[in-house]
Amino acid sequence: MGEKGHVMKLKGFLILGSIPLWCATGQTTVGKYAGEFLSLGVGGRALGMGSAYVALAADVTAGYWNPAGLAKIRYPEFMLMHDEQFGSLVNHDYAAIALPFGTSASLGLSVIRLGVDEIPDTRSAGLDIDGNPITNLDQFSRIDPSRVTYFNAADWAFLFTYARSVSSEFSYGANVKLVRRSLGDHGATGVGFDVGFWYSPVEHLALGLHAQDITTTFLAWDTGRNELISPTLKFGAAYQITALGGFFRPAADMDIRFENRQFASTFNFGPVSADIRAGLEYQFRDLFALRAGYSDIKQLTLGAGIHLPKLNIDYSFAKFDGLYQLGNTHRISLMFTLETDEFKRAEE
Repeated sequence: MGEKGHVMKLKGFLILGSIPLWCATGQTTVGKYAGEFLSLGVGGRALGMGSAYVALAADVTAGYWNPAGLAKIRYPEFMLMHDEQFGSLVNHDYAAIALPFGTSASLGLSVIRLGVDEIPDTRSAGLDIDGNPITNLDQFSRIDPSRVTYFNAADWAFLFTYARSVSSEFSYGANVKLVRRSLGDHGATGVGFDVGFWYSPVEHLALGLHAQDITTTFLAWDTGRNELISPTLKFGAAYQITALGGFFRPAADMDIRFENRQFASTFNFGPVSADIRAGLEYQFRDLFALRAGYSDIKQLTLGAGIHLPKLNIDYSFAKFDGLYQLGNTHRISLMFTLETDEFKRAEE
């Protein structure tokens, strides 16, 4: 469901003022889209491939896509990303750092923010027909612009990653994840855990498994209402083919969820749903790359990347027609690598 699910949820916030969160207290519910902002993906390369990236992640973004892949970095890496979605309504930002640790381990920190800023709050700005402030909506006549205030709706996630390579064919990793959600004067905080595995059974074939929110992430709102983010299992496979002076990398992912999404998913079995993503990358030597993909929300994605000394620039485009005609997504990410002998991973 991805972006579409988040827009539907966000639209409810804007129209209803999030009444269910502000008024319902002392309740614990399984939030069907409570962790949806963590499904939007990071990095221009991944989005250009339809976000089919669980088995391919072997750079700083692996802290998000599959923590096991972080063990494959050889130098410190940094990434910054920004995109504006749904006609610039939503700002999506990401920053991450990854460091090789010893001969086979890596450490990482990723920060994600998805926010709608400067939302008008007109609850105290109503005037009656005589121009007097009102509290009774039955007397509402017009809005006094000078009495309109503004608030933000923002979701934050902080991922602390540890990964270790057991051999050249197998690695594992884990995240400790701090989630912070805010809506106006109210907020929620939660802690979750992710685990990931990467395995290459034969040369050029990579398999990945990423179990998000493996213990179920608990979000506690200051209103007294609590939400549970259910686990998501992400499976990925990728293969590398040498041709035309470069490499072709087809990839495919499947997400298994337990939120009873039914028709909102690619297919479902009762409360269990599955979504499919696929992508293809062509990389010419170490100079540039071209990408295409098809996401789990039926988006066609395109992308390109330029490889400069110590700097990768990746751009991606996602077409979003949808019911609400909310515009397309353009994403740019910059990845800087401290590729010098001084910072290279220690040899055994």
